[in-house]
Amino acid sequence: MHEISESLRLPSPAPKPQSIAFDGEHLWMGSVETDRLYALDPNTWTVSEEAAAPGKPWGMAVVGDELRVVCGETGEDNRIIRRFVPGHGFKTRDAIACPDDTGSQLGYDGERLYLSQFYNRQILALDDHGTVTRTIPVPHQICGQVVVDGRFYLITTDEENKHDDAGKYAYFLTRVDARNGNPHSEDIATIPFPARGLAWDGSRFWTNHRENHEIVAFDMPA
Repeated sequence: MHEISESLRLPSPAPKPQSIAFDGEHLWMGSVETDRLYALDPNTWTVSEEAAAPGKPWGMAVVGDELRVVCGETGEDNRIIRRFVPGHGFKTRDAIACPDDTGSQLGYDGERLYLSQFYNRQILALDDHGTVTRTIPVPHQICGQVVVDGRFYLITTDEENKHDDAGKYAYFLTRVDARNGNPHSEDIATIPFPARGLAWDGSRFWTNHRENHEIVAFDMPA
């Protein structure tokens, strides 16, 4: 298994970038330092829009013309999935409380929203009311999630803070195919830094090196 092949590593417009998603034109990033969302042009690396979030934006996914964002709210870090409409901000309607008050990363396959739970090592399929309709087990803890061609691509780890003598962390790009009712998981590349969030722009992945305040693009492994 080879390491990911980075194609870009750029400074984040705000410290501690955490969540990330691509809407077909803009790369959206959520900072857990500023509690704001930022819309980035991936070609010019300029911010065209930013908005305050109602909590820490742990994860996000594009759903049609909108975003869904997992926000950690209140001093208890209650996890709530919020609607965000570009140009209009966050909406109070249609909020979904995360099952068991836990969850971080989001994915969307065109029909259904999927919430990952880090410590529980699972992905939950949610209906429009937040009811769990399916549980998909994953062999590692989940730090990033996106759906590409019907399959889940995940940033995963078993040892969140451990690194070797060279400073490399044990993180993986994991692919999960759950389309036939019998989920199959495969680690397809290693990631040498503690990545957070995952997006796909049609040709490459994007993730965050949160503690370095950087956003990283890398190629799909062969």
